Amino acid sequence: MIAYLAAMEEINPWKTLKSEVKYDNNWIRLTEHQVINPSGGEGIYGTVHFKNLAIGILPLDENYNTWLVGQYRYPLNAYSWEIPEGGGPFNEAPLESARRELLEETGISARAWKEIQRIHLSNSVSDELSIIYIATDLIEGIAMPEETEQLVVKKLPFNEAYQMVLDGKITDSMSVAAILKAKLMMLNGEL
Repeated sequence: MIAYLAAMEEINPWKTLKSEVKYDNNWIRLTEHQVINPSGGEGIYGTVHFKNLAIGILPLDENYNTWLVGQYRYPLNAYSWEIPEGGGPFNEAPLESARRELLEETGISARAWKEIQRIHLSNSVSDELSIIYIATDLIEGIAMPEETEQLVVKKLPFNEAYQMVLDGKITDSMSVAAILKAKLMMLNGEL
């Protein structure tokens, strides 16, 4: 029975009848699919394909301080505190994208990097993959945000950022995942 259930996990119960691209730009492609759903009924399913990796970085100094980036997020119509993050082209090594994003958003470069998590950010509608790093052995410099970014950079104790997650003041999925994973690693003596 267990072997049967394991085999069922690998079988796609959806059947695609037709797909049509409804929107396409440099960052995303939105496709509408005419489908037969797992129950056998006809329906539609919209998917968003992301044309870059999502990259997140949790910088930690020797005193367990970190940096958050605050900015107004247009889709949410709200201000958001997040770890430094951005997009990485698929033809670039993810670590190089992480180095660039950390420097661009905070002015920080790091001598030590560790990948801590890979997550799909909204797998019910998109294929967006995120790779999250912890950056240590930090060198502070001058931030160089993109013209579309109006950022506030805040240095704070890691435990304060952790409490912001617990209090619901940080809601960005990459930031929540990074901070919770780092806290677990700290509790397990891995950081």
